[in-house]
Amino acid sequence: MDNPKIHRRCTLRGLVLRVAAAVVLLLLSPAAVTPVASHNDHGVHNNYLILVRSAYEYDKKLHQNVSSWHASLLASVCDSAKEALEADPSAMTRLIYSYRNVVNGFAARMTPEELEKMSKMEWFDRSLPEQTYHLLTTHTPEMLGLTGGDPRRGGLWNTSNMGEGIIIGILDDGIYGGHPSFDGAGMKPPPPKWKGRCDFNKTVCNNKLIGARSYFESAKWKWKGLQDPVLPISEGQHGTHTSSTAAGAFVPNASVFGNGLGTAAGMAPRAHIAFYQVCYEQKGCDRDDILAAVDDAIEDGVDILSLSLGHEDAIDFSDDPVSLGGYTAILNGVFICAAAGNTGPSPATLVNEAPWLLTVGASTSDRRFAASVKLGDKVEVEGQSLNDPNTTVGDPRPLVHDVDGKCASESVLMAQNITGKIIICDAGGVVSTEKAKMAKRAGAAGMIVVVPEVFGAVVMPRAHAIPTVQVAFAAGQKIKEFMQTSRGATAAFVFKGSVFKTPQSPMVAPFSSRGPNRRSRGILKPDLIGPGVNILAGVPSIEDVELPPDAAVPRFDIKSGTSMAAPHLSGIAALIKHAHPNWSPAAIKSALMTTAEPTDNLRQPIADVDGKPATFLALGAGHVNPQRAIDPGLVYNMTAAGYVPYLCGLNYTDQKVSTIIYPEPAVSCAKLSRLEQDDLNYPSIIAILDQPPFTATANRSVTNVGAASSTYVVEVEVPASVKVEVNPPKLTFKAVDEVLNYSVTIKSADGRAPASPVEGQLKWVCGKYVVRSPLLVVAGARQA
Repeated sequence: MDNPKIHRRCTLRGLVLRVAAAVVLLLLSPAAVTPVASHNDHGVHNNYLILVRSAYEYDKKLHQNVSSWHASLLASVCDSAKEALEADPSAMTRLIYSYRNVVNGFAARMTPEELEKMSKMEWFDRSLPEQTYHLLTTHTPEMLGLTGGDPRRGGLWNTSNMGEGIIIGILDDGIYGGHPSFDGAGMKPPPPKWKGRCDFNKTVCNNKLIGARSYFESAKWKWKGLQDPVLPISEGQHGTHTSSTAAGAFVPNASVFGNGLGTAAGMAPRAHIAFYQVCYEQKGCDRDDILAAVDDAIEDGVDILSLSLGHEDAIDFSDDPVSLGGYTAILNGVFICAAAGNTGPSPATLVNEAPWLLTVGASTSDRRFAASVKLGDKVEVEGQSLNDPNTTVGDPRPLVHDVDGKCASESVLMAQNITGKIIICDAGGVVSTEKAKMAKRAGAAGMIVVVPEVFGAVVMPRAHAIPTVQVAFAAGQKIKEFMQTSRGATAAFVFKGSVFKTPQSPMVAPFSSRGPNRRSRGILKPDLIGPGVNILAGVPSIEDVELPPDAAVPRFDIKSGTSMAAPHLSGIAALIKHAHPNWSPAAIKSALMTTAEPTDNLRQPIADVDGKPATFLALGAGHVNPQRAIDPGLVYNMTAAGYVPYLCGLNYTDQKVSTIIYPEPAVSCAKLSRLEQDDLNYPSIIAILDQPPFTATANRSVTNVGAASSTYVVEVEVPASVKVEVNPPKLTFKAVDEVLNYSVTIKSADGRAPASPVEGQLKWVCGKYVVRSPLLVVAGARQA
């Protein structure tokens, strides 16, 4: 159960450990706390990821382990490191991380001169400077068909046993271990394969939260000699929210100030959580920390990895920790799910593009936190609010519009005499929660926030310091027009609470990053979308709201982002993994994609924020449908080795391919048959018509996981501008796990390259099974 003292005690303990370590080191060795290995270690030091050439591996006869080998490599070019190693083989403080699984290399702190010297070593491949990544930030189980109408029984939860025995690894910014969502009551112990550790005390670690570790190389550098682990605590909400979304336990009476009241639960309520802290409020998410966490998670025994983080740029697969760690994960049978990014709706903004990752965009749900602005002429303008639905601003109050529109200056608000009035604030300047604090100090009775026009009809309410209604841009213009045409304009608020079955749901979230895939144009990304707007889940406390001294600390809040969508899919993948323990990561991914829904709850194409049908570059294969994904009929299966000829086909050098696929043996692309992107056995199909006669052929293999004896017939839906031929048009299976092949030939109907992308779909149909692949036809070069 929730114990607020646990969080405070853990926080204090972490502080005491840091302070105690500092005091001891200062008393015993004044030089020990300097960010250098020894007193004669001069120069500016930076962190680097050092990649070792694939031909070089450690000799077990010469070195005790990989770490000692890496230490000797570092010592060969760093005088201070050599001194430290000679004095005490365990005192190699310049070596930050020694990687065992994800890459052939290590992270170290070095001067530019040392790096230059190292670059001349024959074992040296390349170095990568420190790089920072960023976090991409009750009702959804029912919406997704997990509950069957009952929050504890029925639906997919009944057939998947709620993910029991599956371990989900979460990489994020910290976790509030004492949250009721992580209560281990009724949970079985983790499976024997679990080898990880939980650095909280026994009152926090349990059969739900089985692992909790912190990765902070700069802290380890500064406080070297600290024996006790730094606790994976964060005062922020992100890590607790994502973890409880993926696998939170059942928590009754969960709400945000009475909104969304119900029983909260993650997608896989009986799955175990292993938490790896790699992100920090001021520091972001360091690449080397991410690699180290994935390295450990694979050895710890996780089944699923969930990463709600990414870089703002398209990173080369051989340099990107999510891609590198992801490949090693699938090599070990670990399914990996990553957020697509929050820089939509602009095109080509997507991150985490590698085909072995499940890349998840965000969608709305059918729940609204309804509120309205009741104007003086009795017209009600709909919006959303997290104000308690049992409260009201029922008496008409004068309406005022901030002089600069954005309510970004407290002094300006004070000068406007807004006491007792409702102020209208446009987007921009500071965040709306800060505007509410300033408006409260200026005496405002309430606030109307007009969201940016680019958000369309999507509103993402937050808890504010004063009664607040957030309205879409078009609704905001109606309110402003009323003010301009009405003398003494007034308004009141009506808070209505949660409203369900909103028409035209789901919809693609405006912030969800879009394709095309910048690193591999022939692979459609995102793979699919899942709930990521106004998601209610566990948090340490509500941010930006002042509570009465005797008020209970709220333990749930609403957050939006592809960060929220990714753990939904991670939890759903855990349900599928439990139902099909022998399925590969590629099979689970295929099941999720080929059963995804392209239509909304009105059976119309899923819309984008402009109200028009969303393109495949926004929604991928469609919106996740867990009920169908657990029994997909056919899957597009692959082993990790299947990506090697694809990487060669992208013209990666042998060394870069070997870096990606480590610890597999080094490869020579010249000795392999290169695979074109459209021939990768992927559940979606992109045909690139790059030269006359503008024809492309994609080859696929499907594995039967449905009825042993079954015949699937192909159905193709494409515009008249392209012609598609599937050979053979019928697939007849005689056994489960039987594999059959087919080819798809796509050609331009008029012999010219398409002027704009052409979308269609290919479906293999057999009774209840509809195995659907989006089909995208584009012109241009194959290489990004």
